[in-house]
Amino acid sequence: MRATYMFGAGDVRVIDVPAPTLQAPTDAIVRVTMACVCGSDLHGYHSMPTSDEPRPMGHEFIGIIEELGSEVTGLSVGDLVISPFAFSDNTCSFCQEGFHTACKHGGWYGNVEVGGAQAELMRVPQAAGTLVKIPNDVDEKFLPSLLTLSDVYLTGYHAAHMGRVEPGKTVTVIGDGAVGLSAVLAAKQLGAEKIILMGRHTSRTDLGRKFGATHVVAERGDEGIAKVMELTDGEGSHVVLEAVGLMPAYEQAYGIVRPGGIISRVGVPQYEEAPIGFGSLFGKNAMLAGGPAPVRAYIEAAIPQVLNGEIDPGQVFDADLPLSEVAEAYRLMNDREALKVIVRP
Repeated sequence: MRATYMFGAGDVRVIDVPAPTLQAPTDAIVRVTMACVCGSDLHGYHSMPTSDEPRPMGHEFIGIIEELGSEVTGLSVGDLVISPFAFSDNTCSFCQEGFHTACKHGGWYGNVEVGGAQAELMRVPQAAGTLVKIPNDVDEKFLPSLLTLSDVYLTGYHAAHMGRVEPGKTVTVIGDGAVGLSAVLAAKQLGAEKIILMGRHTSRTDLGRKFGATHVVAERGDEGIAKVMELTDGEGSHVVLEAVGLMPAYEQAYGIVRPGGIISRVGVPQYEEAPIGFGSLFGKNAMLAGGPAPVRAYIEAAIPQVLNGEIDPGQVFDADLPLSEVAEAYRLMNDREALKVIVRP
């Protein structure tokens, strides 16, 4: 089968590899019908050392079940399914508490043990707990939005949920990528009164306004902090949703959070050490939340929202390419010529 591998920074290729097979009775084999490139995939695209052991890429997909292990329940061959970007059993104590990305028997796609989703076929461990059925006859117009439920929209929702967004709150979203725009949409769904989007790419911030942003701040650093403080009468934002993962974004976040507020991070942090002392969090009684989104906890409630037209997060996709052109998908996103790209095997 054909699958996408990264061989080093800027070097993404589609190569022929053996098709996956069932390795455990809890596995499923899914034929991927729609996948995409994630902003987090670009971290390796920027910095991965050249290697003779390339990394399989992709963790967001919709597909059709082709094989099932003997212990998989609730699913059938031929079902159309969405997969969260992490697999989980959906039964352990952490899953039951809503944190499926910490599942005791779970794990991640995009590694040599499991493979990546930018491919023709995918082995899904813990299939019964991971895969979520959608109607096989679903109107194709809904598929991009349903694909966002595998990661990007529900990662934005997780940011808002962990930030305790609610009616009357002022929310600032840092980052105008697909996750940041999804966080805007989620904050709107949760009733935020004022939503400030920090981003400087007009085509993206225009979509942010469509999703519910009431203000856009293009400035960064101290200038951006000053602008948000001006928009909040000098008080700061009740909730800051950080969807970038770089230190300057975190510094902006603690610069604009109001006393007693919450910073919720879902941008994969590219740092381990960060300020938490008096001048950043402690002095403001500010809280720090967020993490890898347990989208499996939210996906079943979100599917009807998509199918009844309540939300249309698939608008973050602005390019659609065949798997054979996946390298171009990475280039488009890396060069900011596309916000998020669908990849079709």
